[in-house]
Amino acid sequence: MPELKDALTAAGEAAVAQIELALAGTEGTVPDAMRYAVRGGKALRSFLVLESARLHGVDAAAGAAGAIEAVHAYSLIHDDLPCIDDDDLRRGQPTVHKKWDEATAVLAGDALQALAFELLADVPNAALMMRTLARASGVRGMVGGQAADIAAETASAPLSLDQIVALQAGKTGALISWSAMAGPRMAGADTAPLQAYGDALGLAFQIADDVLDVEGDAVEVGKAVGKDADAGKATFVTLLGLQCAKDRAAQLVAEACDRLSCYGDEAETLKEAARFVIARRK
Repeated sequence: MPELKDALTAAGEAAVAQIELALAGTEGTVPDAMRYAVRGGKALRSFLVLESARLHGVDAAAGAAGAIEAVHAYSLIHDDLPCIDDDDLRRGQPTVHKKWDEATAVLAGDALQALAFELLADVPNAALMMRTLARASGVRGMVGGQAADIAAETASAPLSLDQIVALQAGKTGALISWSAMAGPRMAGADTAPLQAYGDALGLAFQIADDVLDVEGDAVEVGKAVGKDADAGKATFVTLLGLQCAKDRAAQLVAEACDRLSCYGDEAETLKEAARFVIARRK
């Protein structure tokens, strides 16, 4: 997938460049931690922003790409803290609280979240973009899903499949769907096809993560694996079985690609991204 690989790399570079520009002239531990945290990711979300923008003729989308990477990095910093997942490794490097300390990690995450909305101020339909990102990243989306995931760890009974689908639609899916819909939102166009694509893609992404937690290698994945099994958590793999989980992810990718039919050949790179989500090894 050389074309997709190049597009992901370019999207990541564009997003980080926006964050670096916004942080220009700032010095100190917190800005350094912010810069550290946004580097080295897959850049899937910023790619979805830029590619959906391209489909709709929106050129001024780099700020939105930077915004989603800032929010995603903030979520990872906080997710890795001892009070949540207590991880030492992220993207093959020490987590922010390990490289610095917990206070720096909290503040860097807070600052990245604030920075995201600063970056959205100059994109088309800025108010809509800000409002929808706030919803996708807050208690109705990512934070709500994370809270449900934490609560499930001490629940008296494992979550059902429907409950896990709902949880992950917030924790993982909300930001992926927001990214996919960024283009039509900025263009004032119909979001339905890319919302359906993003919803299916987000769920496939999480199933692939659950599979990697079972089959992945920590060095290749860039973070600890096997933690879900050790914690006795219900996942797509524990509820469906490994092969059925893989089959469900493949079905979701097919559904995601079908939703792009209205864009014709112009959506081929987005289809490649969907296939990449379940083929990745990290």
